[in-house]
Amino acid sequence: MPLGPARAEISVLNSRFIASLDYVETVEEARNFIASIRNEFPNATHNVPAFIVGGGNSRTEFCSDDGEPSGTSGRPLLAVLHGSGLGNVAVVVTRYFGGTLLGTGGLVKAYSEAGKKVLEATRRGKIVEVALFSAALPYRLFEPFKSVVETLGGRMLESEFAELVRLKVEIPLIELENFRSRCADLSGGGLELLQYGQGKALVPIG
Repeated sequence: MPLGPARAEISVLNSRFIASLDYVETVEEARNFIASIRNEFPNATHNVPAFIVGGGNSRTEFCSDDGEPSGTSGRPLLAVLHGSGLGNVAVVVTRYFGGTLLGTGGLVKAYSEAGKKVLEATRRGKIVEVALFSAALPYRLFEPFKSVVETLGGRMLESEFAELVRLKVEIPLIELENFRSRCADLSGGGLELLQYGQGKALVPIG
């Protein structure tokens, strides 16, 4: 699935095709994303959407030609998403007409190429289970602790810098023992660590 938003643009016979993509978890989020792109480009000739949300029996797919000839834009865009292997993804290709008709084949090719272009610019991620920790530590341990978190693929969620540094972090469950071991080396310096839950997070691939 996509790690976050991406955008790419191509030009075909003076028509601009701006492809915008983002990660979505629900149909409502996908529709909100589509609406946001339409609001961003209100004077565009077309804003052609497609999305895939969920998986298995709960998988929902959608596409629309948004005024382009039937089958020339939305379906090719959805086909590109199918070929990408990504899930929970929404894309909108915005077209500004350049004065030259592209014909049915030209439109299919242009919308497909715009979709492929934005996919090339998309960072990919995966959902992993994470352990959630709160930490309190003196300032001198902040950089070493941060290095441990980032080295293990974790992420800082919240931070407060007062008398002590107070943090909330997430660590992939597969790195839990490693994390505890490395933190034990810091505990003699005043690190206080408490696991307060588990969850899921989207993390980069590679």
